[in-house]
Amino acid sequence: MANTRCWIFVGLLAAFAAPALAQSFRVQCPDDTITHPSRLNDNNAEPTYVGPTQYGSVPVNGTSGGYQTPTANVNGAIKCQQISGGDGYASMGDGTQTYLFSFGPLSGLSDIALGNPGSEFPSVFNKRFPVAVQGGGPGSTLLVNRMPPGYPTNVANASTVPLSSTQLDSLNSPNTFNGAVGLDYNVANTVTIYDITQGPGGTANIAAGTGASIVTVIGNAPLSLNLIPNVSKVVIADQPDLPAGYAGTWTVSAVNIPNAYFPETFAFQYDRGSTTVLAEVTESPDATASFPQALDGHVDPRQIMDVGVMNGNIPAPLMAIDEDDEFFLTLTNVGMIMRPDLFEQHTVHFHGYPNASSFYDGVPDASVAINIAASFTYYYLAPDAGTYFWHCHITPPEHLQMGMVGQLFVRPRQNRVLPTTTLNSALVQQQGDLRTACRRTGDTALPAIAATASPPDILCSNPVPAVATAATGGGTYAYNDGDGSTRYDVDYPLQMHGFDPNFHFVGMTFNPEGFTDMKDKYFLLNGRSYPDTVTPGPLQTQSSDAVNHFSQPLSSIINIPAGGKALLRISNLNVSEYHTLASLGIPMQVIGYNAKLLRDKAGNNLYYTTNSITLGGGESLDVLLDASAFTTTAYPQLGSDDTPLVFYLYTPNLDHLSNDAENFGGQLTEVHICKSVDPATKADPNATPGTPCARSAS
Repeated sequence: MANTRCWIFVGLLAAFAAPALAQSFRVQCPDDTITHPSRLNDNNAEPTYVGPTQYGSVPVNGTSGGYQTPTANVNGAIKCQQISGGDGYASMGDGTQTYLFSFGPLSGLSDIALGNPGSEFPSVFNKRFPVAVQGGGPGSTLLVNRMPPGYPTNVANASTVPLSSTQLDSLNSPNTFNGAVGLDYNVANTVTIYDITQGPGGTANIAAGTGASIVTVIGNAPLSLNLIPNVSKVVIADQPDLPAGYAGTWTVSAVNIPNAYFPETFAFQYDRGSTTVLAEVTESPDATASFPQALDGHVDPRQIMDVGVMNGNIPAPLMAIDEDDEFFLTLTNVGMIMRPDLFEQHTVHFHGYPNASSFYDGVPDASVAINIAASFTYYYLAPDAGTYFWHCHITPPEHLQMGMVGQLFVRPRQNRVLPTTTLNSALVQQQGDLRTACRRTGDTALPAIAATASPPDILCSNPVPAVATAATGGGTYAYNDGDGSTRYDVDYPLQMHGFDPNFHFVGMTFNPEGFTDMKDKYFLLNGRSYPDTVTPGPLQTQSSDAVNHFSQPLSSIINIPAGGKALLRISNLNVSEYHTLASLGIPMQVIGYNAKLLRDKAGNNLYYTTNSITLGGGESLDVLLDASAFTTTAYPQLGSDDTPLVFYLYTPNLDHLSNDAENFGGQLTEVHICKSVDPATKADPNATPGTPCARSAS
């Protein structure tokens, strides 16, 4: 071949097919979709709401009537989260350890440790943890640690999983990590020389990335091609293990070369020059071509297992998205270490949620279930604001009782309305969005739809209020109320749950579980019973792997700023009991039920004020705790950051105030009226550590 020129084609299909066959754990978090094109929308921030998204039809095969895509004014963003399905332990208020079938966090770890949702923008989710080399020197072993703080590469090195108290105190530092655990560069996309096709000609084509990239030939001898946009040179280093003639600099003469093997945007053309010889590639049959590394959803399975095993949470990781978002949720099944005889599948079911497709509903009959050592990414749109919850739908009575339940809420568009815009006019604008329109026949307040002859949607929950007010945006709200009546200062998810300790014990010891005899004796708020409910910060439990896991990250303490309001997003996730919560001294205004605003079709608010609420399993309520009467003027002691007013939120069912014994346990927590409360940390930023309104006691 010394005096000839050749065409070299690298088959991209072969190159990129190999990794999918070798990797079962995956994540998915795109930063660009048909619904949220990045050219029109910053998908890493929630845009201001100024009206419905505008759509246009994309023709299919040159004909009209194709699919709809946004053309302007795109609303919402993209959020992603990864969770594990497996087992773990939790501690009750009397110190008893309880075995769980449970979900745990594999992303958003710092946010979850703070009691916040772990749903992240792509720019946060799609990050590898910074590489830190530990050890070094002659005879030592270098460990490359890509794990978040507190998650070692070997659990034998761990003292606390996932976060130490020191790391908790620095969670708001620039080093905070909320990316996907184990996210790593993809496995080398390789092809052997037998996948390289040769042809006659005076130039050569080689597959290249559209951005900055490196193509490497690995095997007996690496051969590097430096490929960059508008590349002008290809430098090839001579290697002793390859036949002579590989060295030289080849000049690029053209890009985007039409060819029959791969898209022309992935090809360029270069001239060898008369002094450079390309050896016959078949002379090195063990060489392979490797294409650029990228973060494309590949994860390191060891890190997934190091973090996910025995790291179950109760409640399951908290999720929160905004109306109009697209949500990509990856469930990775790491298996049940304490029950290796169980080949348990897991799913995610959003209870009462209007899914875009039954395929993602999590009910195995209509969708899919995830096997051990596999991952699956669920896809959701966020059309309706409200409080929901989620759980595993594999043998639900068992898996819910064992702890596979978590909380989910959707924030309304109204949070993104400008302070200069009236909420009434913003809600009128929302009627132009067909996914959430709540229209009333002949409504003169809505001239654009006054002539409609269709009856009101019976599922419509957000009609324009009967009385127009001058309330403007700029706050945080539970629903798109149009009048500001659901405004709050800080919100708290509050999950009511119960455990039958005998059921959990026999579930751990390979004995048959007595479903008919199931009787709860531990009664919980956010996975804790009193006095743990009034302990700030995450709670840790030493599991059977001799490692402390923060299995109960969500505090039950409620801090309200003086004169303000707290939104309680309450859900009952018990499989056998009704639960009641009562508030002494602070009125409870119920504004939503099962993710629907309490409003009739005529636009009249049906809110009611009470001192207690009762929920059955599978129900949720949105409740405002109204502390507007507790101002610093009326109560001068509130002028200090360290002297809050203390009230109680508790169950009046006396058998639910204990763990089948005296003194400890039950659904009881404290409500603090503080001088001020940061909505992000749910604490007074100026309070002295160890005082009731502080974020933590240390």
